Amino acid sequence: MIRITGLRHRLLDIPDLAVDARHIAVIGPNGSGKTTLLSICSGIEEPEVGAVRLLGRPPSAVKVGWVGEFPDRTLLFSRVYDEIASTPRFRHRPCPETDSAVRAAAEVVGIPHLLDKKVTSLSGGEKALVALAAACAGDPEVLVLDEADSHLDAVTAERVRRVVQESPANHVIWCTQSMDTAAAADCVLFLENGRVCHHGTPEEVFAALEETCFYPTLWRVCR
Repeated sequence: MIRITGLRHRLLDIPDLAVDARHIAVIGPNGSGKTTLLSICSGIEEPEVGAVRLLGRPPSAVKVGWVGEFPDRTLLFSRVYDEIASTPRFRHRPCPETDSAVRAAAEVVGIPHLLDKKVTSLSGGEKALVALAAACAGDPEVLVLDEADSHLDAVTAERVRRVVQESPANHVIWCTQSMDTAAAADCVLFLENGRVCHHGTPEEVFAALEETCFYPTLWRVCR
């Protein structure tokens, strides 16, 4: 369960929201507060007023994996192996456990061949996959993705979607510009001017957005 009560932070104004769904898509126009909401849910920012609870706990007490839109801004280490190993190392996991987590995450994401590469030698898509592997290596309870698919080619974007779909995390919160990706979620939140204007199943939310640019392209073709 994700519960938001009395939240007021910068543009955001969310009096009360409870979401009990595994895969949650966050959509809305630019500047609507999506990234700010994800930053609060991930524990990167503390709300000025109000509270957010993930699994009944504040975000700081939850294992959260974060994948941002621009991996170059978040990748810290020069070697791929060390980047993926960063979370278990920061949590002081033993070396054999860390190594096992790194190799398992790389296998899941499909990048074991990159482990000894320099991060600077990677393409943008490869860097996004490394960031995703690093998030998965921490065995997150909640996986947060802030437009992680925005600059990817179709093949890499599909790989990211597959990994996210198969993640054992209790909740996946994914801000995306792809309405077809959002349509595959269990729950959709539509933000505008810092407020949650619509939330519910994809069918419920997109029914209210049918005459807008936020309606899924595949739904226009197939329905």
